[in-house]
Amino acid sequence: MIQSYDLYLPTHLVFGKGRVSELGNLIKGYGKKVLLTYGGGSVKRIGLYDTVKKILTDAGCEIFELSGIAPNPKIESVRAGVEICKKEGIEFIVSIGGGSTLDCSKAISCGAFYDGDPWDLVIHNDRIGRHLPIFDVITLAATGSEYDGGGVITNEETKEKLSVGGCYPVASILDPEYTFTVPANQTAAGISDILSHTFEQYIVAEGSMISDGFCESMLKTVMHFGPIALKDPTNFEARGEVLAASSFGCCGLLGLGRTPSPWPCHGIEHEVSAWYDITHGVGLAIITPHWMAYSLKANPSVVAPRLAQYGVNVLGLNPADGVEANAKKAIEKTAEFFRSIGITQTLKDFGIDDTHFDEMADHVAKAWFGDFSTAIAPLDHAAVVEILKASL
Repeated sequence: MIQSYDLYLPTHLVFGKGRVSELGNLIKGYGKKVLLTYGGGSVKRIGLYDTVKKILTDAGCEIFELSGIAPNPKIESVRAGVEICKKEGIEFIVSIGGGSTLDCSKAISCGAFYDGDPWDLVIHNDRIGRHLPIFDVITLAATGSEYDGGGVITNEETKEKLSVGGCYPVASILDPEYTFTVPANQTAAGISDILSHTFEQYIVAEGSMISDGFCESMLKTVMHFGPIALKDPTNFEARGEVLAASSFGCCGLLGLGRTPSPWPCHGIEHEVSAWYDITHGVGLAIITPHWMAYSLKANPSVVAPRLAQYGVNVLGLNPADGVEANAKKAIEKTAEFFRSIGITQTLKDFGIDDTHFDEMADHVAKAWFGDFSTAIAPLDHAAVVEILKASL
């Protein structure tokens, strides 16, 4: 039975070829002093940097820049951005690049009106008040940050990777052509991230017919068009379908009317990438099948029907083979898919061992937003360590 829900989506999504040209109209009325944020040189190589700077200049903006924002964005970049905002009286932010740049920009946006260290806002989301308006042009299909209020920031000093919330972009521009030059490994990691966002909300105790449909459509879309985009990087249809799907991963639509999820795979992976800086989507691809396998073993009466439904409705398994068989096949097929897009299935390939697994399990229980005991198969310290060890 469908459950009570709240859904608030204030962001204006602007999807299509060449629609960055509309940025000048979107920012009207938001001021003239802008912080332009980006990561490495990719936005310059594809011409997006020059295009956006011209649009902002033509709009009469005074532009300040923060570059070098890394994947798994660091609190140091947030602090640098907040300093610019306070010193220069920044009125709005334009983020160009992937989800990491946008996540960092969200934290900067919140920190601009906070008197203390912006890391406080990551630890204590309830301290977030006003924030600067944000606009973005996304160049990577992955995080869904363009259509949600959250972001993820890493503190290397404390070995923490946590969420900062409450800051939706005013408008997000998505042009599939800006994703054409994304390397295959990053494309694959993005595909994994989108799928994991969906699994986290789909593999729960109780769904609803409408949101089951949303989740299954997301999974089928990305599993179909993702490999096409990898094989033919300039295929507009494939890149466009994956980019469109990415926006809905974390906006709340997929969890509509369902049993709430504590997002266990993300919680576990954040611990791994906080310690080792592994690419987020790669870590998720490795951990997810092992989480599924643990969950099936720990709570088969609830987990098997859900995994079997996924196997039949998304992967095309034969319902006549039975729930138990199809649940196991669904896990095998999921791991097979991740391997097929070039993601290895072991953490040890990235120099990771079990040295810090107990620390990770302790920390995720204290710091993660979700209560792992409410997962479809409840997870405690021993379960988290078991999943991590299985992922080696």
